[in-house]
Amino acid sequence: MAMPRTAKKVFRKCQACHQIGEDAKNRVGPILNDVIERRAGTLEDFKYSDAMTEAGEEGLIWTHENIAEYLNKPRDFIPGNKMTFAGLRKEDDIEDVIAFLETFSSEDE
Repeated sequence: MAMPRTAKKVFRKCQACHQIGEDAKNRVGPILNDVIERRAGTLEDFKYSDAMTEAGEEGLIWTHENIAEYLNKPRDFIPGNKMTFAGLRKEDDIEDVIAFLETFSSEDE
């Protein structure tokens, strides 16, 4: 599946807080490499909010569907999480960001 041309452009909205790719480092938000199918709040060396940690402990996995819902309204999906971004309003933008994230996710897991 080819990544839409707009995917990287839409992801720029995330780059104020998140990095992705080979040399990515945690910032205000965690590195997003391999986020697809990862349990929420579990990336080593990142201090998550209690709300995000609890969501992961309760079994939240970052599936395509869960990421889409989170990106739409982060504060509604996980009340009390640290992400200050209001969310992406356009469904196409959400799908583009997920397609971009998928290009940085391992297929072998």
